[in-house]
Amino acid sequence: MRKRISLLAASGLVALGLATTPAHAADPVFTLSGPAEVGLRPHPGPGGDAQKTTVEFRVGNTTGTVFDKRSTLTIDLGALKGIADVTLDKDHSPGCTQTATAVTCVRDGLYPRDSRVASLGLSAAKDSKLGASADLTMTGKTEGATFKQATTRVKVGGPDLVLEEAALKPKMNPGDAQGLPIVFANAGTESVDGVALRIDTSHGMDLVEKYDNCSVEKVSDWTTGTVCLLDGEFQPGAVYEVSGALTLKAAAHAFHEGIAYSVNAAGKEGKEPAARQQLGKNAAGTGKKLAVAERTPAKAALRPGAGADLAPGDNRHEFDFEAKNTADLAADAVSLKGKAGDTVRADLGFRNKGPAWVSYARLGSGVARTDIVIPEGAKVTKAPAGCEGVEADGASRKQNEAAPRYFCWTDSELGEQEKVSYPFELKIEKVVADAKGSVTVDGWAPDGIQVQGFDPNKANDKAAFVINARDTGPTPGPTSSTGSPSPKPSSSTSPSPTVSASTTTTAAVTGTGPKANGNLASTGSSVGPVAFGAAVLVAAGGLLFVAVRRRGTGRA
Repeated sequence: MRKRISLLAASGLVALGLATTPAHAADPVFTLSGPAEVGLRPHPGPGGDAQKTTVEFRVGNTTGTVFDKRSTLTIDLGALKGIADVTLDKDHSPGCTQTATAVTCVRDGLYPRDSRVASLGLSAAKDSKLGASADLTMTGKTEGATFKQATTRVKVGGPDLVLEEAALKPKMNPGDAQGLPIVFANAGTESVDGVALRIDTSHGMDLVEKYDNCSVEKVSDWTTGTVCLLDGEFQPGAVYEVSGALTLKAAAHAFHEGIAYSVNAAGKEGKEPAARQQLGKNAAGTGKKLAVAERTPAKAALRPGAGADLAPGDNRHEFDFEAKNTADLAADAVSLKGKAGDTVRADLGFRNKGPAWVSYARLGSGVARTDIVIPEGAKVTKAPAGCEGVEADGASRKQNEAAPRYFCWTDSELGEQEKVSYPFELKIEKVVADAKGSVTVDGWAPDGIQVQGFDPNKANDKAAFVINARDTGPTPGPTSSTGSPSPKPSSSTSPSPTVSASTTTTAAVTGTGPKANGNLASTGSSVGPVAFGAAVLVAAGGLLFVAVRRRGTGRA
């Protein structure tokens, strides 16, 4: 009888669809990766020594869970015999050993991320011939998973574009302009079929001229990218200069600005194929093309310090500018009305009245802090992300809600006409006539709050936050001049502060900044605008460009 009941129960589970999951899920697939191609300086290099090129191989686990079985990853060196010499970087290749024919790496587990497996130093073999090439292949084995192999073509010789660093003036007032001279050489052993010149400018720096062989795109909220395709065959040993005008002009809202400029191969095997496809869509229609010419032998040498090796770092430069300008940050006054038990919404913050936008991205710091003091008789039931509840004297506290005071930080960039609002929900627990708090906007530094040097007008930095002003008293229902009634707060995530500007669209934003004790506020993060000094990879051209962590930002 018990056996029959068990069978019936089992068939019932099947009928309900509860026993249809396979006993074992499909084996995960891990991706091995490395550079598609590596060029080596021919042997011997300058001074008679071989020049090494670093090659990294990595493994990616995108399953979201730890794979806890032992894996063996092998890099086959056999095909490189007579073409390249290989040295294992033991400090950056844990668990790896090298023999004459292979590098073997053992991993006891794979964490859910992209991680380095091995770092190799490659140099052209003593008797290698120019143009000789072979594949460097990495494979993997483990129980219960498979690996997608990685293959890197290793070649002796190749093109090597070297970009000269332009002599630019770092000080520019709004409206000032200066030329951007572009000079580059091919210091390699093979010609380059087409060159892509990329120039990225920050929000307050404009590239004046438009050419039909240049494509303009918005890289981020604060960065514009221009890619110009220079056709022709650029020979080894030759030096070239752009003959058309390229002028940088500081906008009326310029502040801390920067540019990054680079050259890369643009042929079929180059790094800018997407730019070539975009050219027809974004052509200026001026009838003018940016031209390039070879320098005469008398002027062929690059300025000292330009460099001449196969490393891609000499393809790119960046430069920072400082414009003498001001911005006026003005706190917004808020007046609410309500009776005991009402829950009201208050949008607390400030606006930038310009003329300058402000960027502290290079420093990695926020532009401003909003100091909000809650009026007596009201309790905060929902505070926005990016705002930290503190004690009345500014000291840290564990509980974020129901704090008597809040510090809210902006991101590292602030537009020239932006409004920053932090939406709070408050419950009026007790009616206090003319209950007064305040909203104050100020700057900050790693060692504490400081007065912003860009904002000379301090008279409007502080505004009143009042509940039930004495001339009106409590009303039958909650109303507000700058706030609005809200339903009882739910258990959902607190809303992010919003930012508005006449030229942007609405989105959520959270700021960054220090706590009262000097620590950073605890917030989420997302990719944001460009800073000139830290690096992030811009897709087109493999351009290394600067960005900052943004804390859930957006604009209205």
